Amino acid sequence: MKKLIIQIPCYNEEESLPVTLADLPREVEGFDKVEWLIIDDGSTDETIKVAKKHGVDHIVRHTQNRGLAYAFMSGINAGLEQGADVIVNTDADNQYCAFDIPLLTKPITDGNVEIVIGARPIAETIHFSPVKKFLQKFGSLVVRATSRTEVADAPSGFRAFSREAAQRLMVFNEYTYTLETIIQAGQKNMAIISVPIRTNEDLRESRLVKSIASYVKRSMVTILRIFFIYRPAKVLGWFAAASLLVGTLIGMRFTYHYLTGSGDGMVQSLILAGVLLTVGFQSGLAALLADLISANRRLSEEIRFRQLVFSDLLSVHGDKSSKLEVPEVIKTRHELQQRIKEDANSRRKAG
Repeated sequence: MKKLIIQIPCYNEEESLPVTLADLPREVEGFDKVEWLIIDDGSTDETIKVAKKHGVDHIVRHTQNRGLAYAFMSGINAGLEQGADVIVNTDADNQYCAFDIPLLTKPITDGNVEIVIGARPIAETIHFSPVKKFLQKFGSLVVRATSRTEVADAPSGFRAFSREAAQRLMVFNEYTYTLETIIQAGQKNMAIISVPIRTNEDLRESRLVKSIASYVKRSMVTILRIFFIYRPAKVLGWFAAASLLVGTLIGMRFTYHYLTGSGDGMVQSLILAGVLLTVGFQSGLAALLADLISANRRLSEEIRFRQLVFSDLLSVHGDKSSKLEVPEVIKTRHELQQRIKEDANSRRKAG
């Protein structure tokens, strides 16, 4: 049985949530079951009551507000626990047209990609100011260059993930998940595409973008932080190389003047050269250390992924799980996924 779970992070959404839920589908081509999941991020209104009244299948509740990125990951983890084959994320403010959900899921069910992101018609969106439109496009351009993907609308929260892609996600940022998940996908060589989607009229002002200045600042900090997390050796390495190069050139200049007898009064150049060479050397050591830490983080993520896949394998085998030999089972993620699919198919045929 193929299951789709549609998740919605919520924070005080009692007014907009009924409109959003009213448009959500209960049937989507390629799936035997469609379930709804909301993540209540510490709401102080009647969000949970409204969700139950409108037939939400699963509710994850935070006792306090943890932020959009944390709520997103809570939903992803809950969706995996509930056996989702594909997880679609959308917003509670009904910004995205729910009738376009099949456009997100079809490329995944066809087996072509692992992540699909809905690209909004930003140029035609009336309630977006010219400045916001420019920033959206510029931000997407930066993310494309950083992630080496062809995502048209990086800040879009309307996106679908295959089970394997969801298992590999690990968001560190507390502000937003949109940029980091795309860069992660690029770093991990996941197949990711964009598809054009429609949007609805605004039901409320954006809570994530309190001001243009705040949005720009937080987005730039997020991108820089992601660079340091995923490419620390490259970032620090370039800085170290630049410092060493400039320091060496200034040092050579001082040495030349000193040897020719015209070095009087150039002590400042010697001090500057010493400082730059020291900074360059220390940055080089930091780059090496950061690269080792990054490698350890990637190893931890791979171990986590294999544990999740192995858990899937055990759940599929049921009572036979005790007979499985772990060293034989845990090989590569492709072999594990293939065994899960083959076993599931054989069970369907037997049933």
